[in-house]
Amino acid sequence: MGHMNAPFDPADLPTGILMSLSPLVGRVLAPNPSPFTYTGTQSYVVGGRDVAVIDPGPDDADHIAAVVAAIAGRPVRAILCTHTHRDHSPAAAPLAAVVGAPVIGCAPLTMEDDGPRADAAFDASYRPDRVLADGEQVSGEGWTLEAVATPGHTSNHLCFALLEENALFTGDHVMGWSTSVISPPDGDMTDYMRSMQRLLDRDDAVYYPAHGEPVAHPQRLVRGMMGHRKQREGQILRFLERKGASPIPDMVAEMYKGVDPRLHGAAGRSVLAHLIDLDQRGMAAPLDDGRWRLC
Repeated sequence: MGHMNAPFDPADLPTGILMSLSPLVGRVLAPNPSPFTYTGTQSYVVGGRDVAVIDPGPDDADHIAAVVAAIAGRPVRAILCTHTHRDHSPAAAPLAAVVGAPVIGCAPLTMEDDGPRADAAFDASYRPDRVLADGEQVSGEGWTLEAVATPGHTSNHLCFALLEENALFTGDHVMGWSTSVISPPDGDMTDYMRSMQRLLDRDDAVYYPAHGEPVAHPQRLVRGMMGHRKQREGQILRFLERKGASPIPDMVAEMYKGVDPRLHGAAGRSVLAHLIDLDQRGMAAPLDDGRWRLC
């Protein structure tokens, strides 16, 4: 959630082409730009003589063909998914069928429905051959990827650390252009802030997010994002103090002035995530009519 850093024309960006970012890292941009994906989902090809693919992306035939072309016949040791939103994992199975690699990474996620199509963004078809626990590794010739559990954006979110380059593939947990949407019931603000603190305590030199450009000063960005969440929490508390018990849409209308109205629904989910966190800390509480009040 948040403002895009700069206007962009997706037509100007090279989808379907392998762009080299470092000796071990290349990316292929999927053709799925939107207010939620920015310029699109970035699939990463990691390695040299053999490779892993991180976040194979949406089930789009052109994108899958572009990733296969980027692999260029090299052995694929693993297809890794940071989480199972539908712009990240659906290409895993069709890509695996082409390149003969195992699908490894985050756990599958099946949600109980929480109203109309609460699970619409999740890929219910995701079936990993192996789930990576925190700290487990996948490796090839000259590269090692280690799972870093980062629940919050989703309960099953993993980042992957490339040990040889002190780099971290951050999926949607930290993006290069905007803060993540935290959408209950699966998204959890308490977990998200704990995961952000975990990243702050690390010493990664660069982040490669699934959306947006590489992040060259990651700890500074994480600190800023944590500060942004604390500011948002303060805004919610002050709003309820000033206005009394209120419904979430009233908070969104005031707190997200100037944000693309198409994002207001997602903003409401993040406000709900903050309120649930405040409820757990005894600072706010829900009323039966959908309003929230201070404790």
